[in-house]
Amino acid sequence: MRLALIVFAILTGTACGANAQHLKSTKGHENNPYYSNTDTKHLAVSDAEWKKILSPALYATAREQATERPFTGQYWDKNARGTYYCAVCGNELFRSDAKFASNCGWPSFYQAVRKNSVIYKEDNSVGMQRTEVICARCDSHLGHIFDDGPPPTGKRFCMNSISLDFQPDGLGK
Repeated sequence: MRLALIVFAILTGTACGANAQHLKSTKGHENNPYYSNTDTKHLAVSDAEWKKILSPALYATAREQATERPFTGQYWDKNARGTYYCAVCGNELFRSDAKFASNCGWPSFYQAVRKNSVIYKEDNSVGMQRTEVICARCDSHLGHIFDDGPPPTGKRFCMNSISLDFQPDGLGK
């Protein structure tokens, strides 16, 4: 069985660790009644409710705007083909074909999967003027956007890995 899993990981282009991380990250969603890869309706969930549902690390990033340390998240250097979803609510956010190696230490994308999947908010914290990227479905912090990305948009969506779930192509939703 183990050999079959290793062969599957090699054939699908996902490293065993990357696939295991995906399964681990989505496993906890059975206790999250708000998680859906297909529902796009805006959620009105209190931070107190999210705190009961989310892991402490995800809560800190998604609800309290914490940032994971660079080069530590599971997706910053992954190149597998698939779709990235909000780890809090399952909202579809980015496709891997919009991901690029920015070498900033966080996963970077040049565009969101659709115009209304994320929203933007001015962020003047930590003595910098930035634009925060928020999940349009659950209002969770994902990261920031900068104007130093590649064509065709010139944008760099600099996201926290912990705020993302990844579904490799071919595994279904």
